[in-house]
Amino acid sequence: MKADLHFGDNLEWLSRLPDSIVDLCYIDPPFNSQANYNIPIGGAQVQAFGDTWSWGIEDARMYKTLLERGNHISMWAEGMMKAIGTCGMFSYLIYMAERLIEIKRVLKDTGSIYVHCDHSADFHLRLLLDAIFVPDNWRNSIVWSYKYGGRSKSSFGNKHDTILFYSKSNKYIFNNDAVKIPHEEASLEANFRYVDDDGRRYRKGTWKSGKEYRYYADEGRTCDDVWTDLGSLHQADKERVDYPTQKPLALLERIILASSNPNDIVMDCFMGSGTTAVAAVKNGRNFMGCDITFLAVDIAMDRLKVMEAPPEISLTGHPETIDDAHKLAEQDKFQFQAWALDMVGCNPSTDRTSKRGKDSGIDGKQIVILNDSSYTTIISVKGGKPKLTDLRDLIGTVTKENAQRGVLLMLDEPTKDMVTTAAAVGIGDYGETKCVVLSAQDLLDGKKIPEIKEI
Repeated sequence: MKADLHFGDNLEWLSRLPDSIVDLCYIDPPFNSQANYNIPIGGAQVQAFGDTWSWGIEDARMYKTLLERGNHISMWAEGMMKAIGTCGMFSYLIYMAERLIEIKRVLKDTGSIYVHCDHSADFHLRLLLDAIFVPDNWRNSIVWSYKYGGRSKSSFGNKHDTILFYSKSNKYIFNNDAVKIPHEEASLEANFRYVDDDGRRYRKGTWKSGKEYRYYADEGRTCDDVWTDLGSLHQADKERVDYPTQKPLALLERIILASSNPNDIVMDCFMGSGTTAVAAVKNGRNFMGCDITFLAVDIAMDRLKVMEAPPEISLTGHPETIDDAHKLAEQDKFQFQAWALDMVGCNPSTDRTSKRGKDSGIDGKQIVILNDSSYTTIISVKGGKPKLTDLRDLIGTVTKENAQRGVLLMLDEPTKDMVTTAAAVGIGDYGETKCVVLSAQDLLDGKKIPEIKEI
């Protein structure tokens, strides 16, 4: 199997894909929940993504573009403007409209899309999907009901999400027999009263033709559109990777088995922690996906690599040249930080992927035990122009934190003053350089933080 992963904006990625290549698309996009979602890394909370929206210039530009299309989506856009105006919800829907139009284009005529959402925007998304895929291609609004969360003192607890299922045409893949589920115990007792010579329970009846038929209990029943048998993940679940919107593997497997065949291409352009990718590969499908957060792509890739039969993985959007690294730093310096730390095998240790302003100077830590004592390396990442003050700040932080070594990861090559200052910090008890400076080009060349070993 193959898994093609892309780090970057999914709209840009989708726009470069050929027409009609995808058999199934599942997306778990932002919900317009007006919240930010964190992932715990290194004892701290790092923002994975934000889900807050407000109307802006780009929304107005896209709204005009939608009006100029002259089809159902134009009527939808005009109607929504009249109905809710230039608010955060309309900004979110404009964002989704751009991407859903592209998703429809890359779907095969026999393809389908499942859009995972909750009460925040499910009815609005249903109208949008009707405009893009037309109402006749609506197949189901699946209710995924789960046990955890959903407590409320002011109303009924929210205990379900909605998964909107549309096909691109009236000729689509649906494998009913692949997603049968066990009968409930009450149904077994009431309906499956007979047992054959092999010990299999069954119920029987007679066709109008007079021929007898049997339905065996162990063959399961047809899955309906209310899913109560697949609970949400909780803290103790072994498959958890601590990504805030991670969904159960079983949920994605049901969708993939129902609406694709072996060797088909499954796509998820809001990839998150990579559950769709794992479910697709596990069940003999190829995968292609995208996420705008480097942490998400990294988690997805790690999950694929440790599978029993790992796929052939390709990664695009990840900086491969110094120009790529500069472009990433210019677009989002906090994603550059995540990339740089990943290149030296270190996770972020502070809330640095989203928050602007002054920080503690600690972007990552490496701790090893040497001679029964901890040896701490503090890592700082800088995506701007080389500044001697950045290095001096790092040296000060190392002293303040009682650490043993400091590492500065930089976009550009260090200045001569920086090289001299780093060298002046000296050599440690294990023969190590106590202040290390690595540029983005060093990282691309495969250089790592020197390992510290017991003498």
